[in-house]
Amino acid sequence: MTQSDKSGRTFRILTYNVHRWLGTDRKISPTRIAEVIASCEPDIVALQEVRVGRSRQGEKDQAASLAYALGMDLHFQPTIKILGEQYGIAILSRHSSGVVKSGRLPTQSTRPSFEKRSALWVATEIDGHRINVINAHLSLRSGERRAQASALVGPDWIGHPDCADPAILLGDFNAPPYSRSYRMIANRMVDAQLSNSHGQPQPTFHTRAPILRLDHVFVTKSVEVVNAAPVRNMLTRIASDHFPLLAELRVRSLSPASDAGEARSPLSVTL
Repeated sequence: MTQSDKSGRTFRILTYNVHRWLGTDRKISPTRIAEVIASCEPDIVALQEVRVGRSRQGEKDQAASLAYALGMDLHFQPTIKILGEQYGIAILSRHSSGVVKSGRLPTQSTRPSFEKRSALWVATEIDGHRINVINAHLSLRSGERRAQASALVGPDWIGHPDCADPAILLGDFNAPPYSRSYRMIANRMVDAQLSNSHGQPQPTFHTRAPILRLDHVFVTKSVEVVNAAPVRNMLTRIASDHFPLLAELRVRSLSPASDAGEARSPLSVTL
């Protein structure tokens, strides 16, 4: 029996910095973002720079409307709250899912920060496998970003006993591959874009002149990467300042002992 015979079906996971729904044409359009996501047919979506709530009476909650249009469950972690509106990160899933943990990442600022950099951990079930998914959006400041990367692979997140393989860490890390914060994570997990069937990994930012690879999908050892690459077309070039990064993955079959551990419902786990 080949390895692929022992593996489950493939599934798609997408990470996308939606830039507050603001496109490079300066138009705010959650509908356009929904079109991008729908065209990728993902099972799981990790979003950064998400606007939630209403700024004026009568306006729709844009994130909730997006999730409804896509037929996906929405889990949201705010990083900014102002004037009745929220802004932050989110995970959408087509499958049974629940939040395991959400919380702030380390900061080096001694004063209250406007944006509280955070991570969101959701457990979902696909093809009988419990899959841990952690979405994060890291700081623009290098020292703070290193502290946040270290925390993500530490005992509170990826290193937590409940965050068992298979697990996926993804998001906008503001960290190119030559950075120390990227290497902290890549030394512990596999960068999915290293399995890009189109050749070398491709940059994800900026959509007008892509030169930086800031958005990443990292996976643990039982997750097989079939393919991973930014989605580049006319729509994604204007919908946001980041390209969405799409990965096609498959979970390799686990041992009977591991499968027994996975029988636990993802909705039952709390920290």
